[in-house]
Amino acid sequence: MKKVLIAAASVGVLFAGVAQADKWDMPMAYAATNFHSEHGVMFADKVREYTDGEIDITIHPGGSLFGGGDIKRAVQTGQAPIGERIMSAHANEDAIYNWDNLPFLATTYADGEKLWKAAQGPVNKHLNDINLVALYTCPWPGQGFYFKKEVNSAKDVEGVKLRSYNAATATVIESLGGTPVQIEAAELTQALATGVADGFISSGSTGYDRKVWEHLTHYYKVSAWQPRNYVMVNKEVWDSLEAETQAGIQKAADEIGASCTAKSEELSLWYYDQLEENGMTVIDAGPEFMSELEAIGATMQADWLEATGEDGKAIMDAYKGM
Repeated sequence: MKKVLIAAASVGVLFAGVAQADKWDMPMAYAATNFHSEHGVMFADKVREYTDGEIDITIHPGGSLFGGGDIKRAVQTGQAPIGERIMSAHANEDAIYNWDNLPFLATTYADGEKLWKAAQGPVNKHLNDINLVALYTCPWPGQGFYFKKEVNSAKDVEGVKLRSYNAATATVIESLGGTPVQIEAAELTQALATGVADGFISSGSTGYDRKVWEHLTHYYKVSAWQPRNYVMVNKEVWDSLEAETQAGIQKAADEIGASCTAKSEELSLWYYDQLEENGMTVIDAGPEFMSELEAIGATMQADWLEATGEDGKAIMDAYKGM
């Protein structure tokens, strides 16, 4: 009987250990084939490895678990412990989250990394206040303009309905005389097909993922900014983890953040080739259009500094001092 009780106790300990493995659902807004989503899967694999299976993450791409606009709230409130969202989508709540959408401030991958290094501390301070922790970020390729016609200046954009994905894109569109329409990436194809939007601002990646050559004809390379997605975790969930588990997750995050950034840079020119191969005209924006965009960018930078106060100034000073 004593041996049976010892054996039973051992089995109980074994099952208790298995039960401690946390299963996390991770909603993501973009298609499963997008490099952000693919790196989400890689992140989940590394987390399982580095936490010895203690944290088991299941990826839900393409807005299949929560729509893009609902992901942050889901993680904040604990409906999902972890998720990914484009950070600047929150800029209407707090202007600090628009740090990576200031036109023509950081237009290369090297400068984008410097800007994140400068912004990371202040941004995480604000995220902590709303029950979130940023684990890693990954940039999109530089942002340009998609149209169904030739565009040489703001005059050609007047009245055109353009999809916006955050406050910065809406500001640019309005400044050009266009009409911003808030549309999630997962809904973009239908919006173009039905005339809800006649173009948009984004990277070559979004155009390729959504096969926009079926509806649009021109892509203008501007590289105005490189917006970043970030993987966030609920702060209460994060704080409840053992230090060793946190370290394993952060190790995975650091490695995936670097890998995802490198992949973005590798793909940036490839996406242009794919758009061209599918019949789109892919060219640099003309001098008049660029001059108008740069003037809009200067105004947006000044407005952002005013809106963000000392935190914004600290980010800008740190970045310019690098």
